[in-house]
Amino acid sequence: MRVLGLDLGSVTCGVAVSDPLKIVARSVETIRFPAEENDIAVDRIKQLCKELDVDTIVLGLPKHMNNDIGIRAQIALEFKDKLEDALNIKVVMVDERLTTVAANKVLLSADVSRKKRKKVIDQMAAVQILQGYLDRGC
Repeated sequence: MRVLGLDLGSVTCGVAVSDPLKIVARSVETIRFPAEENDIAVDRIKQLCKELDVDTIVLGLPKHMNNDIGIRAQIALEFKDKLEDALNIKVVMVDERLTTVAANKVLLSADVSRKKRKKVIDQMAAVQILQGYLDRGC
């Protein structure tokens, strides 16, 4: 069984998956959807969970730096409920502060062009979210 990592945005959802031993995260894809219509993402995530043999989903919770929960975090919590209702899979919320910054640094250090970074930044943030979860021992 594997773990799926998600970085939910307003029009995209970055997806990452663990290896079967739940040690290493790798990027899968970026799901795109019309603004705030993340039900499309739920359908694709459901497919991916079946294809990849997923038993747990890790979803980033975008807290403010002062630990407050804002509108984006509220949307993520609602998305968690949608996923649990649609998939009957455990969804774990993890603090995602600075994961996009860390993902951007990785891509910059690899000398990835701005155009290419824009295409994969959500996937890389999902990898950061999932890898942090895996490093803590699931």
